[in-house]
Amino acid sequence: MVKIYSSVYNELVETSEIIDGVWVNMVLPTDEEIEMVSSKLKMDSDFIKAALDEEERSRIEIDDNNGQVLILVDTPYIKIKEYFELYETIPIGIILTDLCIVTVSLQESLILEPFLKNIIKTFYTFKKSRFILQMLYKNSELYLTCLKQIDKKSAAIEESLHKSMRNEEFIRLLTLEKSLVYISTSLKSNEIVMEKLLRYDFIKKYPDDMELLEDTIIENKQAIEMAKIYREILTGTTDSFASIISNNLNIVMKRLTSITIVMAIPTIISSFFGMNVPIPGFQVESPFMFWGLVIGSVLICVVVIKVMSKRNMF
Repeated sequence: MVKIYSSVYNELVETSEIIDGVWVNMVLPTDEEIEMVSSKLKMDSDFIKAALDEEERSRIEIDDNNGQVLILVDTPYIKIKEYFELYETIPIGIILTDLCIVTVSLQESLILEPFLKNIIKTFYTFKKSRFILQMLYKNSELYLTCLKQIDKKSAAIEESLHKSMRNEEFIRLLTLEKSLVYISTSLKSNEIVMEKLLRYDFIKKYPDDMELLEDTIIENKQAIEMAKIYREILTGTTDSFASIISNNLNIVMKRLTSITIVMAIPTIISSFFGMNVPIPGFQVESPFMFWGLVIGSVLICVVVIKVMSKRNMF
């Protein structure tokens, strides 16, 4: 899918032609769409295809012949996997040309929603350098939002784990821990890209743009620190609750064993008196024999329960 947008009187409108100052948004484009855009902009098609590879690393690439710049960064998204939410990252390509800005991604990116909905009032498609930095800033903010969501979900899972012995909550914690690994790796890759943008003149930067880029780097560093802290906490929590689940299971098994011992007492007594042999000292024909055995079994069970309770076996 290829859509072209242009800023007209502070409003983002969709247009049909690639002209000066527009924004070309490509989401999972076909080969025909890639060929169409690359031919009109005299662009290397590999620039577009780079963002369509899930394993592509974050980087900056320059085409000296055409003066075009590819900025490839990772952006987070939520993937539903077996009823669990897994936070993963996919690359998004931002291509700067003399004519316009081109964005390429495998799916609709959350960082582009504020621009598409015209929420950001200082956004103009023809201000290409600022547009790129605004996207990078929104990407850093999105990482912080995802990290806060992970922290809230891990806290909720911890509450349920206190009284649970199921594997479901434990698997959810492992899923969140896996998400933090993806996020941490992507944040560090993005940091390298932004540091290069700060040091080198890959794009034209005005004083306000420099301030925005510095704010973006600060946000990204904050996200890296948060991801590191949450990951350490989650790792410790996972190990602790694995022991708790095992301990809860041991307590249940201990109680079941104690109940089995108590329930075995009447069975043993009734087995003795159920044999078809004479028992010395007992009159089997007595009408009170049955109730005597019942009362005796109950009394013995009560004594055993009290002894076991004192030893914390119940």
